Amino acid sequence: MTHPLTTEEFDAIYARVPRLTVEVILRDHRGVFLTRRDSGPCAGRWHIPGGTVRFAEPLHQAVERVARDKLGVTVTASRHAGFIEYPSHYLEGTDTPVGAAFEADWDGDPVPVAGALDAGWFTAAPDGMHDEQARFLGWHTQDDPAGTPGRAT
Repeated sequence: MTHPLTTEEFDAIYARVPRLTVEVILRDHRGVFLTRRDSGPCAGRWHIPGGTVRFAEPLHQAVERVARDKLGVTVTASRHAGFIEYPSHYLEGTDTPVGAAFEADWDGDPVPVAGALDAGWFTAAPDGMHDEQARFLGWHTQDDPAGTPGRAT
């Protein structure tokens, strides 16, 4: 399906309303697979790979698309793990995403295919990780050493 909005329309709308994203959590004995963004308002930050849900796209298909396009893996199963709210985004004046987080089973070795400077497996939050995502995973960051509990709903 083609996108029903131009880039300008998309940007104008999502500057004023929440934007739904999916966050794809790949977790195994090595930890959680994270990527470091190469562009956008969060450039340079480590994060759970994710992306905006497209118009009329079911969430499970968005998870499969993001895993394929950003990590080069095929999702074989996924389970909703909760929601991640991002107050840091609107406090910084960027946008207002709400992430639907999914734990995924997958085939293949994840590699950053698009949108990442670096990638790796982590058992604790690396320097420069989104505080909201670190809290969601139960980790602490330098910016949030208290590890305020995340909101998993």
